[in-house]
Formats: sequence, C-alpha cells, structure tokens
Amino acid sequence: MRKHVIAMLSLSLLFGSASLYAADLEHDMDTLKAGLNTVMKTSDAQEMQKALGEMRQAAQDAKKSTPEKLEGEPADSAQIKDYHAGLDSLIAQIDVVDQLAKANNVDGAKAEAKKLADIRNANHKKFR
Repeated sequence: MRKHVIAMLSLSLLFGSASLYAADLEHDMDTLKAGLNTVMKTSDAQEMQKALGEMRQAAQDAKKSTPEKLEGEPADSAQIKDYHAGLDSLIAQIDVVDQLAKANNVDGAKAEAKKLADIRNANHKKFR
C-alpha cells in the first residue's frame, strides 16, 4: 500500500511540474505581449525602457521552458535549438530597441519594435 502512495505522489509531482512550466511559459508570453503593447503605445522613453527590461527578462525566462508542441523533444534536438534561437533573436531585437529608447529616440525605437512583432509571429507559427 505504501508503495502505491509513493508512486501516486511521484506521478502527481511529475505532471504537476509539467503544468507549472506551461504556466510559467504562458506568463512569460503574456509579459512579452503586454510589454510590446506598452512599447508601441508610449511616448515616454523611461516607460519604454521599463517595458523592454521586463520583456528581456521574460524572454530569458522562457528559454527555461519548453512549448507544449515540443514537449518530449531532447534538449539538444534541432527543434529545441530553433526555439532557443528564436528567443535569442527576440532578445537581440529587444536590446536594439532599448538602445534607441536610452538615446531618447522613441520614434526610432517604435520603428524597430515592429520587428519584435515579426519575430513573434514567425516563431508562433513554428512553436505554438
């Protein structure tokens, strides 16, 4: 009987942790979406920088999770590497936009931020 209880607890922890990663990834994606909305709507360079910082953190955190579509893939698979490359591309573009915001070039930052949506859309097609 005790072995059955331990087995049940182990399984619940395993499946519980998988859903926890999915919730974390969903939260990261929501943060990215909200940040991009802020970047595109604000005319305040500091508000833009704050949103970009949150976006960068969320993108870095998302690399710790695996999209549902890729669950079960080995960590060194081509698909996982492609997923990480997409996030790296997003982070690099966030940095470009952030440099423009730091230079108080809000219009230039908004123009470059459009590329963030392009990166998002391309990667959603692959991994969502």
